[in-house]
Amino acid sequence: MPRTAAALIIGNEILSGKIADTNTTFLAQGLFELGIQLRRVVVCPDEVDTISKELTEMRQTHDLVFTSGGVGPTHDDVTIEGVAASFARPVVRSEAVETMIRKYYGDRTTEAHLRMANMPEGAEMIRSSEAPWPTVVIENVFVLPGVPEIFELKFTDLRKRLDDGQEFHSHAVYTLSGEGEIASLLERIAEAFPGVMVGSYVKWRAEDYRTKVTFDGHDLKAVTRAADMLVAELQPELLVKRG
Repeated sequence: MPRTAAALIIGNEILSGKIADTNTTFLAQGLFELGIQLRRVVVCPDEVDTISKELTEMRQTHDLVFTSGGVGPTHDDVTIEGVAASFARPVVRSEAVETMIRKYYGDRTTEAHLRMANMPEGAEMIRSSEAPWPTVVIENVFVLPGVPEIFELKFTDLRKRLDDGQEFHSHAVYTLSGEGEIASLLERIAEAFPGVMVGSYVKWRAEDYRTKVTFDGHDLKAVTRAADMLVAELQPELLVKRG
């Protein structure tokens, strides 16, 4: 069975529509490449109790959990407190991270800056190649920033740790058939290959194709055979291409 993951996207700015969440898309794509199924995504406000509640449920039902946002120096950055509450651990100050912060900001260092050195007791720190501060990891929870550039940098650094060699294999079939016309066929394929995820996506008002059908799974032979079954049962003139 593939590993499962959940994402907790934290921030009032996301819920208010002031900032667009791009981290979920990046995370989903990256996890898929690693053969990890992102099964759940929750967006929650900057509230310690809400973060703790959502995180507790996620980490108990998924192999991996990633948080995004709420780790900066301002009053509404309360993710660390929420994570600590989920594990019933106190928040402690990391002397190592505090030293990094003081070195980075020099004479401009404030107590607000130093809040970024706080973490749940017993958490692991993973130093990124270019990001200024380490990534906080506690058991199966990875605490990432909300700033997309830094989120992407840190997740990219985590890929080696997360990679167990069980990547997904993907095939796609493009057809002139509509979804309704091939729905029963896709259902039969899904039943015949339970280990393959079968998805169909309509391209509205397109001239080149109408429906893209994707086949994803860990077993390359099963993925290939599932795609073969669709191609074999399509009328030749309805097949656009296979990729």
